[in-house]
Amino acid sequence: MLHIKSAKYVADYTIWVAFDDGTAGEINLDGELNGPVFEPLKDIAVFRKVSVDPELETVVWPNGADLAPEFLKGLHNMQSQPKRTAQLL
Repeated sequence: MLHIKSAKYVADYTIWVAFDDGTAGEINLDGELNGPVFEPLKDIAVFRKVSVDPELETVVWPNGADLAPEFLKGLHNMQSQPKRTAQLL
């Protein structure tokens, strides 16, 4: 099971996360904060209060919002892949 070891606010809607599998990096959550529990996080002052719950070992915010480590890992993997450019033949 995947867990988050540390997390910190970077800028805008981007956080830096360290996973227990040894990977780490920035994750942009812009456009991913949908639903009533995430509405307060659209205020950067609230979003930047991200932390790691020591029991759940995932990122949480003071209003009770949290994101599963597997969801964050999927975003990290997708966002860290090099962008492919179309080749003209």
